[in-house]
Amino acid sequence: MTEGVKTAGFLACAAALVTAAAMVQPEHYTPAVLNDEGQAFYPNFRDPQAAKSIEVIDYDESTATARPLKVEFKNNRWVITSNNDYPIDIGDRLVKTSAALMDLHKDRVRSDQVQDHVKYGVIDPLDPKVTSLQGRGKRVTLRDGQKNILADFILGKPVEGKAGWRYIRVPDSKRTYAVKTDADPSAKFVDWVNAGLLRMPSASIRKLILDSYSVNPTAGTVEQAEAVTLTQGLGFWVSTAGSVKQEPVKALAETLDKLKIVDARPKPPELAHDLREGRIQIADATAMALRPFGFLLTPNRIFATDGEMNVEMANGVAYQIRFGDVAASASDSGKAGGGDRYLFVTTNWDANRASAYGETGNSGEKASRDLNARFADWFYVISNADFQKLRLTRQDLLR
Repeated sequence: MTEGVKTAGFLACAAALVTAAAMVQPEHYTPAVLNDEGQAFYPNFRDPQAAKSIEVIDYDESTATARPLKVEFKNNRWVITSNNDYPIDIGDRLVKTSAALMDLHKDRVRSDQVQDHVKYGVIDPLDPKVTSLQGRGKRVTLRDGQKNILADFILGKPVEGKAGWRYIRVPDSKRTYAVKTDADPSAKFVDWVNAGLLRMPSASIRKLILDSYSVNPTAGTVEQAEAVTLTQGLGFWVSTAGSVKQEPVKALAETLDKLKIVDARPKPPELAHDLREGRIQIADATAMALRPFGFLLTPNRIFATDGEMNVEMANGVAYQIRFGDVAASASDSGKAGGGDRYLFVTTNWDANRASAYGETGNSGEKASRDLNARFADWFYVISNADFQKLRLTRQDLLR
């Protein structure tokens, strides 16, 4: 046997051994489908502060509708552009969200099959070509100040048996990954706005006057109900009308303290201007602007569909909170299913009132002015759950 033949034989044996080793030890073999595991999704996205907008699109299977929310740095302030440019104090929230999405890696490939997108919940919620109402994920897109995409994901279902993992797909790619992440940006307006809308600490509330009338704005009629007045001293509520049920009143005060809004609709500019000036003109245009939201303008006052509440604070500021109609849906095509309500809020300050509550300074005057400027532009929307805690009757309040 020649040396060439021997060498060829050895090489053939070596090739056979390598093949056999690959067959009995598959963990040493890396198929092409796994060749991007461990890589960053967006390796060029390295600065979380570069994000100047985030769009989150969730999907509601019960109504078969996509729910979009977009937050953007616009005209030197952060606003929710999907909700009429409502201004918010975002703090470092977007930076933290950006950092969490920036660090995502392609931990485990799960499928390259389009038909698996339903199973993993990674169908694009806006994909018009897909007819399935199930399996749609949450799409999250971050952009920089020039509208360039920094990161774009479809977040799917949690990974079975692996806490802190979820399925993720990049739009326009078939491949689905299992990724270790807790990132889950919300598409709900309420989760992006601050609590304490009214800036009304419950411990500083001194008097509540609940006027539970009801109005038919179309007919212009008012069904009057007896108002109930409650006063607080040393954390205990009393009323000249009878013995007060403490727990529901305390819950009411806490709801006012922590009240969050679920939406906001802009007031007409003329009405907003008048409110900032501390007045409301008796004009047809103003009346017409108020009526769709459940508020009735008369020569003497503004009535609301479901009554109102007056709240006096220790610093002499008094809030007038009017409960309007059931809020229209996000598409303005009908009433919201949850019974969310419009609020019309104004304040005033009185030196004698402040003095009666032991306030010697005039800090309440500025506070009232600032609050009216803040409330002037918006009809607020609160959840039906909070509305029910605030809209208490005489029977709810007194024994």
